[in-house]
Amino acid sequence: MKAFIDLIENKLAGPMTVLANQRHLRAIRDGIIATLPLIIVGSFFLIAGNPPLPQGWSITKFLVENAPKIVLPFRMSMSIMTLYATFGIGYSLAKSYDLDGLSGGILATLAFLLTFTPVSVPADLDAGVSGFVLAMGNLGGSGMFVGIITSLLAVEFFRLSDKSGFKISMPEGVPPSVSRSFEALVPTAVIMLFFGGLTYWVGFNWHTVVSNFMAPFVKATDSLPSVLFISFLNSFFWVFGIHGSSIVGNLARPIWQVLLDGNAQALLEGVSASNLPHIAPEPFFQWFVYIGGSGATIGLAICMVLFSKSAYSKSLGKAVIGPSLFNINEPVIFGAPIVLNPILMIPFVVAPMVLSAIAWFAVSLNFVNKIQVIAPWTLPGPIGAFIATGGDFRAAILNIVLVIVSVLIFYPFFKSYDKGLLEEELNK
Repeated sequence: MKAFIDLIENKLAGPMTVLANQRHLRAIRDGIIATLPLIIVGSFFLIAGNPPLPQGWSITKFLVENAPKIVLPFRMSMSIMTLYATFGIGYSLAKSYDLDGLSGGILATLAFLLTFTPVSVPADLDAGVSGFVLAMGNLGGSGMFVGIITSLLAVEFFRLSDKSGFKISMPEGVPPSVSRSFEALVPTAVIMLFFGGLTYWVGFNWHTVVSNFMAPFVKATDSLPSVLFISFLNSFFWVFGIHGSSIVGNLARPIWQVLLDGNAQALLEGVSASNLPHIAPEPFFQWFVYIGGSGATIGLAICMVLFSKSAYSKSLGKAVIGPSLFNINEPVIFGAPIVLNPILMIPFVVAPMVLSAIAWFAVSLNFVNKIQVIAPWTLPGPIGAFIATGGDFRAAILNIVLVIVSVLIFYPFFKSYDKGLLEEELNK
């Protein structure tokens, strides 16, 4: 075990930390996370347009009849999340290069929009439509991968222009905002010619090509083996003191967003909650796997409160149970500790994988509705599961069942851990 731990710390921890902080991955993470307020708030309008209430209620009839108007805020927020994400990605990456963040965000958004071809439509003054319109389909999660690629390329063009000095520099005394605008003229022209030329003159269909390339990865991420592997990796890195959620999330979150958007768009088109296409967007892990935090440590916190014999475990249980109910588990991870603890690391890895399998089969067999929206991650588990599945009370029940399973998995290991603490206290 010592040799294995040394191998992880000396050979793996460093590269994984570098990967988690790699500027392009960090920019992608920042850009997508920046859209979360829009996704969370917009999701409530989607739920309101598809109310999880009895059909005979007056409020249900009212919401259904007015659904097209009710869901409009959703269409202008979560439904076009990639448009917002591109600005965030461009801003973050440009700042990492000490470039103007605002220009980086604008250039990234421009590059993404240049992958779309506006469609000419007849004037309809009553509908407020005339001239050209932009199809919204790929502005959402389905266009996320294109948005990521174009945003990164746009900022790299911006960086090369700045590094090579191939830019228009204004004399001293010119207001900084004006100077930045002129410095962005050359990269703007390059981006317009590059992306516009490929899209409009060469006829390159960014969205079809990238979608076809990524389709196997999206499908694989939704499978049981992938869910188990993601759960394992997240816990595996954590037990060696590496922020597993950061590493796994940075790599998987773009695909999770595609899965979530696929379910949301299907629901918007009238598909029933049980027939939505995807099982495992990110909220699946939040409410059915990482209950109480990474490693499903709600089970360990409950064991500490109910079954502790040692004074340390009792006091720690009182301190961590509150945060654990709201999915904050750093106190228990570093307080127990779980990191490099040969006893507690076993259930910390095993429990999420067992919960993943149970939840995956429960959702795939339609015992529980599929994930529809993102609920705030600090909600207590049953409430978050209820909201994320569009108001399915069975999801709340599943969450409670999985908490009990987590307790059962942690219990024998906790008893051994607690016994050791008690012996140390008695021998002092």
